[in-house]
Amino acid sequence: MNNNKRWIGVVFAVLLAAVGTFVLVQYVSSADERALAGQETIEVLILNQAVAAGTPADEIAANVETALIPVRTQVPGTVASLDQLTGTVAAVDLVPGEQLLLSRFIEPEVFEAQGEFEVPEGLVEVTVSLSPERAVGGALKQGDLVAVLASFEPFALDGTEPSDDGNLPTDIEDVILPESDNAKPQTPNTTGLIIHKVIVTNVQVERLPSEPEEGSDTDYSLAPTGNLLVTLGMSPANAERLVFTAEFGTLWLTGEQETTPEDGTQIQTRNTVYLSPLEVAR
Repeated sequence: MNNNKRWIGVVFAVLLAAVGTFVLVQYVSSADERALAGQETIEVLILNQAVAAGTPADEIAANVETALIPVRTQVPGTVASLDQLTGTVAAVDLVPGEQLLLSRFIEPEVFEAQGEFEVPEGLVEVTVSLSPERAVGGALKQGDLVAVLASFEPFALDGTEPSDDGNLPTDIEDVILPESDNAKPQTPNTTGLIIHKVIVTNVQVERLPSEPEEGSDTDYSLAPTGNLLVTLGMSPANAERLVFTAEFGTLWLTGEQETTPEDGTQIQTRNTVYLSPLEVAR
């Protein structure tokens, strides 16, 4: 009799635990729904398991799940269907919880080439985000050489001290003198080529090119429709200059060759573009 009571107690406890778990799951589910109430939402693919670099996209179906998230938290370049990744492999290790992005997948041959590529000794790698027109139309690939152009809007010469004769240093191009004694002198808008022969060590694309419509007779090559993450190998000193420009100015990359001359350039302002101040006034 006591054994029967003991078994009844065990069964009751198991049933009670099951009911409690069900209630908790329903509560959490309803809490998620309440949190999303009134917000514009979208379905995205989320990784629920880690994926190693080089894994074919065709083999990760069991590693992803569909989730409903607020539109404002959607990362640009998310994948709506695994069909978009057909024929590609993971470019880097992917971790659980991240949204599935087009930029994380590349062609198998590109991945294999990356495995063979070695960054020259003594260089550091820096990644910058650039729109296609600022990165040779998005046609950059690993191993290419580029030059870096930097542009800056006018900035005050707060830390510049006049020389003994009262003049500003001559190495500052076209200084704009203040209209009052209380104002600081400023530089004009400037553009200049700051670094030569920079090696591209990696390129990632936020959004792949869109295929042309059927029946289109265009011969144009397709360009990426999102920003490129371009990783560059350079000396530590040049890396500082690159990051400063990315933080406080704007960057352009130009394709370059080993034989491209490095002289004959100068900092460009409106005056130098028009050759002389008189040309500007016309």
